[in-house]
Amino acid sequence: MTVFANGLKAIELTDRERTALADLAQFPFFDALLGRRSRRFPVGGHIPAGPLAFKSNKEPRSLTDLQRALVLATMSGQTGWHFAITHHPGYAPHLPNYSGSAIGRTFPSAAGFHTTDFFFTDDSGIYFLSTRDAVLDTQLGSEGLPCNDELERALNALLARVVRVSDERLYLPREQPYFEGHNTWIANWPGTLLVIPVADLAQQTLLNIAFFGQNGYALYDDLNGREIPGLERFAGRLEHAAEPQPISFVDQYSLAEASAELMTSSYAGHLALGAIGLGGWSVDGLDRLSVLGASGNPDVPGLGFSYDEDARWSMPNPTGLDGVFESFTRQHYGSMRAVVEALVERKFGAGGPFNSGTPGAWRDSRGIRGSAAPFDEEMIDLLTLQLEYIDSSFGKFPAAVPSVWIMNYLQAQHLDTDFYDALFTPGAYLSTHANEQARWGS
Repeated sequence: MTVFANGLKAIELTDRERTALADLAQFPFFDALLGRRSRRFPVGGHIPAGPLAFKSNKEPRSLTDLQRALVLATMSGQTGWHFAITHHPGYAPHLPNYSGSAIGRTFPSAAGFHTTDFFFTDDSGIYFLSTRDAVLDTQLGSEGLPCNDELERALNALLARVVRVSDERLYLPREQPYFEGHNTWIANWPGTLLVIPVADLAQQTLLNIAFFGQNGYALYDDLNGREIPGLERFAGRLEHAAEPQPISFVDQYSLAEASAELMTSSYAGHLALGAIGLGGWSVDGLDRLSVLGASGNPDVPGLGFSYDEDARWSMPNPTGLDGVFESFTRQHYGSMRAVVEALVERKFGAGGPFNSGTPGAWRDSRGIRGSAAPFDEEMIDLLTLQLEYIDSSFGKFPAAVPSVWIMNYLQAQHLDTDFYDALFTPGAYLSTHANEQARWGS
């Protein structure tokens, strides 16, 4: 048996699992869509009081290695190359240079920014999984789910990327404010898999500032009611200088875009649960600061993110986990110019969406990627000026939203159908749930 450096076992498909995968590949999309429900009651669950009081007579048990890998791949998996932004008359004859990544994944991303990556936790520990850059050796294809060695290789390529962060499940006390009250009885329960999409909101905001800059717009500090000093030197490229974008709007815009990535990745995973026969739901009732590690309670380390506090802010501001997930902030790059340079490297460096050496979906991928509008030194200076202003004026970047953002989690678990048989009318779960244990050997 192969075990990766992160401690996860490689997938080695059994005959039963191959049969289950063949069934999974044929599961109708509309059955998954219309049969999607938040099915919260797992084996080993207990609702102590109220009209739905119930105690499972089964023990909690973890997902199988294959089930866990399928959920992770559905939420985060690479599916090939995205098609980029195909045309903008203001860029012609160049290709628009919006994207942050060349990778297509199982969920959409505004302009291909792709600032989301993933943590997950189960009874074996806490892990980090990055899929937003650097193509996997073997990817999930776009021609359906293979039920053969190709899928085994693809899942193992994904698992090989995983970094172990801790040997213990994420710990949160089962009380408010760590959980919202309605989740204290069940969220992050023993045996469950909790997947935590995390967005680098600082980078999302920088990508939008760059987008606006490339289209002739600069920022205006509406929060303090003043212009950003020094922008006049860029008048030659800011054709819309009289119509600057308010910082508060750009922050909110970026937050909404990042939240869409988080939610749609969770939604993709939720649809997969019904097809696999697992219970669970897309949940947001875990305190975000506590999950990241900024609860202020040393007994609740969360994911262990670094964070800052400032009298000007209403809440602490987590920025990242050193060497694992580092947001595009001064705290992790040393200066805001270094942050901008990191973005340029992500876009135009090796593996980036606008590097001619990066493969792609086009017949002439080298020529198309190489035709993208460049970031010249003046553009780098423009971005640096605005980022330095924000960072110095507000003590952080972005100005009015967190540097790192989490919104929706996905919890996956074995469903205790006895609960639904006892308290619900027929149809509360799918045939895949009824047959899950026999089907997957779980």
